[in-house]
Amino acid sequence: MSRASSIAILALLGASGLGVTYLAQHNSASHIAAEQRLIDSRNLLDLLPPERYDNQPLEQPLTLENTVLGNSTLLAGYRATKAGQTYAVLLRSQTLGYAGAIDLLIAIDANARLIGVKTLKQTETPGLGARIADWPNTWLQSFSGKSRSDPGDPGWALKKDRGEFDQMAGATITSRAVINATHEALRYFDDHRPQLLGSSSHE
Repeated sequence: MSRASSIAILALLGASGLGVTYLAQHNSASHIAAEQRLIDSRNLLDLLPPERYDNQPLEQPLTLENTVLGNSTLLAGYRATKAGQTYAVLLRSQTLGYAGAIDLLIAIDANARLIGVKTLKQTETPGLGARIADWPNTWLQSFSGKSRSDPGDPGWALKKDRGEFDQMAGATITSRAVINATHEALRYFDDHRPQLLGSSSHE
């Protein structure tokens, strides 16, 4: 076998090896990305009972307007539906806590009542405000079933601020931030209800 033939065969083998490696990495990357999307979906949607919706809310983000609110900013919104009827709107909200930004997911049903609130990201003090990230979270569960009018605007505050909510022990600033952001999300929902619920909403 000539030297030229040997070089050609080696080059062909090398190219084949690179091709196989590329395909393996490409398929692996696609699989990893799909798995990550599934994890993200579960993380974002575990506020909702799975039997209450049959669409893919995260694949149909809502267009939000005027998202900079008094104490928070809305980063994204999603609609969960079943048989074409809106069950819930999820609003991703960011507010400023004691040590930095807190990202919340706030689920509101079609009747404007809170289904639940979950912390997605936070940098609060370990053992104090950082407990806001515990899941399930007893303190956050105290918001479930509430609405903008129940307890009413003045009631959306800590008891020490003449409101109706307890605070997490040792985490006054964190507690205030979450209460304010949740209240603002409810107000935003009320002010933009037709756009958020869409044509499938209940009258």
